Amino acid sequence: MTSSMTHGSTLQDTPLLEIDALLDDPGIRIIVCCGAGGVGKTTTAAALGVRAAERGRRAVVLTIDPARRLAQSMGIDLLDNTPRRVDGVEGDGELHAMMLDMKRTFDEIVEAHADPSRARAILDNPFYQSLSAGFAGTQEYMAMEKLGQLRARDEWDLIVVDTPPSRSALDFLDAPKRLGSFLDGKFIRLLMAPAKMGGRAGMKFLNVGMSMMTGTLGKLLGGQFLRDVQTFVAAMDTMFGGFRTRADATYRLLQAPGTAFLVVAAPERDALREAAYFVERLAAEEMPLAGLVLNRVHGSGAARLSAERALAAAENLDEGRIVDQGAGKAAERGSTGSSPTPSAVEPDSEYPYEPKPEPEPESEPEPESESGRPSAPPTSQLTAGLLRLHAERMQVLSREQRTRDRFTALHPEVAVTEVAALPGDVHDLAGLRAIGDRLASGGLPAGAG
Repeated sequence: MTSSMTHGSTLQDTPLLEIDALLDDPGIRIIVCCGAGGVGKTTTAAALGVRAAERGRRAVVLTIDPARRLAQSMGIDLLDNTPRRVDGVEGDGELHAMMLDMKRTFDEIVEAHADPSRARAILDNPFYQSLSAGFAGTQEYMAMEKLGQLRARDEWDLIVVDTPPSRSALDFLDAPKRLGSFLDGKFIRLLMAPAKMGGRAGMKFLNVGMSMMTGTLGKLLGGQFLRDVQTFVAAMDTMFGGFRTRADATYRLLQAPGTAFLVVAAPERDALREAAYFVERLAAEEMPLAGLVLNRVHGSGAARLSAERALAAAENLDEGRIVDQGAGKAAERGSTGSSPTPSAVEPDSEYPYEPKPEPEPESEPEPESESGRPSAPPTSQLTAGLLRLHAERMQVLSREQRTRDRFTALHPEVAVTEVAALPGDVHDLAGLRAIGDRLASGGLPAGAG
């Protein structure tokens, strides 16, 4: 199926991403929205959740966005680590939303897999507190853990995941493996050995076996840090294998046919370059890609008037030249003969600001109002300004089209849907519905932008 998405040009031979078919498919249980930072992943995930619920799904949206825009748009005072019902959803479905609390998620794992005394020792450990609050990759790992928990509960038939904001969209895939490897790696096992041996013998083993490493760490961080790490490792001994096991299980879940990845991008060079890289990575990892959501695309209701023609007409007006050059002197004499030759800027029924053929005389002084203040500028000046604004918009459209074409040339097999840029921020369910409508329509409504 090909798309006929138009806003001054046509995307040919590009498959159309059919959002409603994706949301209605009962076999799809997880939708992951991924992409570079700042491209609208959170809004897209929330809009998908609203649309899915209003089409009959029991959906939950898991966001990792610290800006809390999702809570505001859904009318919830505060999102936390527990799914909360969203009121105001129309239709037969239900929508719940939650925001990942990575430390609380880590705490829940400890509490679930350790006896109370050992759990308390872990939770109070300074090294654990640093690890759970901000260790590199912890947020992405805990997002995967929470996704696995939600899927295991089988309470929702659709989970929409907003991936963490990061410098690289690949972190969501890489970080869980990195953290799992760290917690189950040789370094941890080496630290575990002296703790198991206990007391001075353990420290002697540590000093002999890892003298260079511990010497460096001791100078940088002090002996107390090493003792905190050893205590943490000893308490976590029985849990390390579980981290790797769960990470691997969730990774397989992301590869399963019931998962669909949506790459979200803006029509900008850097965002689409990252999107192309992510598409290739998903293919290499054998993860199911549903398609590309091209967000915040600009359009025009007067796309037939090119930037070049608009600028030429504006210059004619500014310089006081007759725009309708083809009519010549006949227009000045008020000729009623045959129709004049078409003007330099052809009137366009879709473009409401047609230039006036008669410029204001340059020699006349600027008119003043009764109060002595200058009156409004003449119509020709207003028209020239509007023509220049239109030219700027058309240049933006042309740049977005070239950028998009480069992506589709690299990945012609990737289905695409476009979302028109809205005039303001989304702050309620009505705004999320509007985004959902644009996601489903796959193109720009007339006059959008």
